[in-house]
Amino acid sequence: MSGASGLAGYPFEVRAEVERVREVVARLHAELPRWGLVVWTAGNVSQRVSVPGSPDLLVIKPSGVTYDELTAESMVVCDLDGNLVDGTRAPSSDTAAHAYVYRHMPEVGGVVHTHSTYATAWAARAEPVPCVLTMMADEFGGPVPIGPFALIGDDSIGRGIVETLRESRSPAVLMRNHGPFTIGKDAKSAVKAAVMVEEVARTVHISRQLGEPLPIPQSDIDALFDRYQNVYGQASTAVSSTPPSDGDADADQENAR
Repeated sequence: MSGASGLAGYPFEVRAEVERVREVVARLHAELPRWGLVVWTAGNVSQRVSVPGSPDLLVIKPSGVTYDELTAESMVVCDLDGNLVDGTRAPSSDTAAHAYVYRHMPEVGGVVHTHSTYATAWAARAEPVPCVLTMMADEFGGPVPIGPFALIGDDSIGRGIVETLRESRSPAVLMRNHGPFTIGKDAKSAVKAAVMVEEVARTVHISRQLGEPLPIPQSDIDALFDRYQNVYGQASTAVSSTPPSDGDADADQENAR
């Protein structure tokens, strides 16, 4: 297993970006228990490290470590074949799945996996969550699809994620008998998708206890998705000559949603 010297042969720009992403990924892991999406050590967040001229890497949590123990320093770095590059602990058991997604979906910058209760309940039934809420049309552009059953340990889960999401506008897939995986342009976007898929899975389940939910026409789903993805949020009204702080950049990125 590589230690702290695993990145010694990489350019300074890569090492600096890895340190930044380690901070981001450690902070975002705290969002999973905050939103009630995980128990004990289940679940993981990763983010792609991409620096022009160097092979992409990924940062992910170590396997079997409780959330209150996670720090930026404890995050591990792997290549896109899932091999450990830097870190003192074994990477998450889902690393091969994350790595496969990054290799085959270059537009993806973040991947999240949880076992959140309601989304996983739909996965256990192998039933897509139907698009019966405007929130679903906004966020997912249609139903939340079901992916195939796959065993943990190799890239089989990753293959199922890619095969399913390539044919869907949804950033979330419910892997059969397993649970939700979400993707995004970065880890923060993937965490948001994980929060939202649990919320809509819960709401639609409750609706079904009261009766059959009413479907939304496809033309309205398309219009809602287009508005939310391309219009919703605060447009920039001025160009500042002063570069934004990290906090301002995060706020601008969120407002753009």
